[in-house]
Amino acid sequence: MNVLLVCLIFWLIFSIMGVNMFAGKYGYCLNVTSEEYFDVEVVNNKSECDALIAANNQSARWKTVKVNFDNVGFGYLSLLQVATFKGWMDIMYAAVDSRKVDEQPKYEDNLYMYLYFVIFIIFGSFFTLNLFIGQDIFMTEEQKKYYNAMKKLGSKKPQKPVPRPHNKIQGAVFDFVSMQPFDITIMVLICLNMVTMMIETDDQSKEMENILYWVNAVFIVLFTGECVLKLISLRHYYFTMGWNIFDFVVVILSIVGMFLADLIEKYFVSPTLFRVIRLARIGRILRLIKGAKGIRTLLFALMMSLPALFNIGLLLFLVMFIYAIFGMSNFAYVKKESGIDDMYNFETFGNSMICLFMITTSAGWDGLLAPILNSKYPDCDPTVEHPGSSVRGDCGNPSVGIFFFVSYIIISFLVVVNMYIAVILENFGVATEESAEPLGEDDFEMFYEVWEKFDSDASQFIQYNKLTDFADALDPPLRMPKPNNVQLIAMDLPMVSGDRIHCLDILFAFTKRVLGEGDEMDNLRQPMEERFMASNPSKVSYEPITSTLRRKQEELSAVVIQRAFRSYMLRKTINRASFLYHNAKDKDGDSLITRKDVLSDRLNGNSTTDKVDITPSTTSPPSYDSVTKPDKEKHEKDKTEKEDRAKDIRERKK
Repeated sequence: MNVLLVCLIFWLIFSIMGVNMFAGKYGYCLNVTSEEYFDVEVVNNKSECDALIAANNQSARWKTVKVNFDNVGFGYLSLLQVATFKGWMDIMYAAVDSRKVDEQPKYEDNLYMYLYFVIFIIFGSFFTLNLFIGQDIFMTEEQKKYYNAMKKLGSKKPQKPVPRPHNKIQGAVFDFVSMQPFDITIMVLICLNMVTMMIETDDQSKEMENILYWVNAVFIVLFTGECVLKLISLRHYYFTMGWNIFDFVVVILSIVGMFLADLIEKYFVSPTLFRVIRLARIGRILRLIKGAKGIRTLLFALMMSLPALFNIGLLLFLVMFIYAIFGMSNFAYVKKESGIDDMYNFETFGNSMICLFMITTSAGWDGLLAPILNSKYPDCDPTVEHPGSSVRGDCGNPSVGIFFFVSYIIISFLVVVNMYIAVILENFGVATEESAEPLGEDDFEMFYEVWEKFDSDASQFIQYNKLTDFADALDPPLRMPKPNNVQLIAMDLPMVSGDRIHCLDILFAFTKRVLGEGDEMDNLRQPMEERFMASNPSKVSYEPITSTLRRKQEELSAVVIQRAFRSYMLRKTINRASFLYHNAKDKDGDSLITRKDVLSDRLNGNSTTDKVDITPSTTSPPSYDSVTKPDKEKHEKDKTEKEDRAKDIRERKK
């Protein structure tokens, strides 16, 4: 609405200027016999033309250009035709040929009037009309970066990989068709098939036609072989992939078209169409070429635009339907001249829709409006009868016609149709900006492709001890090369029972690591989790019981407790050895246990347990019993040995 108001105000200036310069100057004396203007030397003004008419000159008539600048309203209509470039040449030529009010026009008598139309086209058409396309997106660059990443993140989900067959033959075929060289070979064959179709001509010889026929047969055999190999190796999983279903249908149609070509061409369509459809498979090659990332992104943006374009199409159809009924009610019997004829008219609903579709493209609407502007004789006949109808006359209603065409052009051409452009521009803008974004669609697809190797059951969870290998297996920028223990622990990933971590938590943490910290991430996390839940109805809700950071803290706490306990037992052993040493110092020295020996023995015996724990932080931490039980057993054994040696010393004293 604001754009429309700006346009009306801006055009008002030009309309007033047009009225001041051209009001009353668009009249001319016409020779109706030859359909040409009378020369200025013959008829100079309207008075001389009226004199010819009064002298019973049946060929003379004073007419006025139907679209003119006699008032501001007609000025707006004239400017609309100029802005949409429909019928504007006649309006401009009439202005350039104009002289004074009620004077016969003269060829290019007022050349400077070209500037008026040039300036209006630049500022009134190129600038103001294109404001309808512009859209304000109230979102900062930082917010758009997070939003685009989160929008892609929430729409993805882990896929369960196709299991390898247990049968040896099927397994070998499975390995063969899963190789990338196999896909590349098929793509090369598709390209070669396209080349053979390109060399077909209308006047080709019979020999060339036979050669191309057998070449096409070879391609059909090869593509059928590909289909059979995949059916053998993938079994029923073959039909779970969209491209495979498309390939299967194309192969079937190609085989049918080859053997029933004459029958199909006679009753249905040309079999060549089946071969053309086969070329659509070349789109698969875009997934194999890294350099085609930009093309795939643009195609994805176009696919994302289709739902919006479909909705806009329904809205446009509704508008056309309403205006078609209105046009049939008011303009069904107007005089057939200019743009209205037996094909383009408002007599039937179908013809009305054709006319409205033509107006939607802004093509020829001035020709359709011209007969409707006829309101009286001799431009039209108010008494003519129409068979099968009680309506009389073929005159139009100028005021209703102007409102009908102007309102429809504003709604359809300037608003609804430009919505198509706006949607496509927005999506292509996002697509082109993705090349500069840290994360793109391919990065999230790569994440889930690697995820399939670590989660073959598609449970959406991964074991804690596999996290380091998984992070190292990713491609940049999500990849975290080893050693990555400290980085993964610092992410504080939630863990559920069984030492498992959910894929969304990992992907969200990795995304946050690439994009950086920010409030936008926290604000978008809940909506993205809800979107993930909506796209993954099989996802089981879970409650984390710990995290990677807390687990590491537990590990370190266990190590501290173990060392404190060992230190305590060491001090206790030293004190006992010291007590025994003082009691036996007067006896046989060679057989006595010295404090130094006990201390050395204890230190040597525990040297390996005091070393730094180098176990990877992502392995499952030991329980308290598994950590302390070996030390307890060794302590009991040492205690028993010391008691036996003390007993021997006491017996020697006796």
